[in-house]
Amino acid sequence: MREGIHPEYNNTTITCACGNVLEVGSTRTDLKVDVCSKCHPYWTGNLKQSKTGGAAERFKQKYGLE
Repeated sequence: MREGIHPEYNNTTITCACGNVLEVGSTRTDLKVDVCSKCHPYWTGNLKQSKTGGAAERFKQKYGLE
């Protein structure tokens, strides 16, 4: 490997808006994020899926077919 072309890899603190703090390795320092695995709806199970079925099912339901 050539010397002096790679960024330094350090321990970094990632802070989420919900207050969760993670310690990871990164080339950046002290990151702040809006969502993490503790507060994202997909990971917490609070994800609401408004669509049921595909376009064909919605068409059939709208026009009373089958």
